[in-house]
Amino acid sequence: MSRPANLRCLALLGLAGFGLLAAGCSDIYYDRRDTVSLAAGDAVATNIATHTIDVWPIEAGEQRIVTSGQKAQGAVERYRTNKVTPPHGTGTSSVGYQAPSSSSQPAPSVSQ
Repeated sequence: MSRPANLRCLALLGLAGFGLLAAGCSDIYYDRRDTVSLAAGDAVATNIATHTIDVWPIEAGEQRIVTSGQKAQGAVERYRTNKVTPPHGTGTSSVGYQAPSSSSQPAPSVSQ
């Protein structure tokens, strides 16, 4: 055999080897499933999502939020002067609790 024929034969063998290796990665023929597709089996979740009328509670659409004007004005004033009080957790855990220091310094002002 001549040199180009050897290279051609070697290239065909390499291509065939690569094809065999790539075919081993496929699960189309060897994976035994009794479903139509790989995404089958979500019929219950699909039915629940399809038959859900409104996922938001009625209160979520309320646009008239009743609040005290004086309370809102005080909150805006504290925000504007950077004297916002830090929120206190409502949980019973003491993780992350930091006792207030004796000398309370105001928070650094935010410049705009």
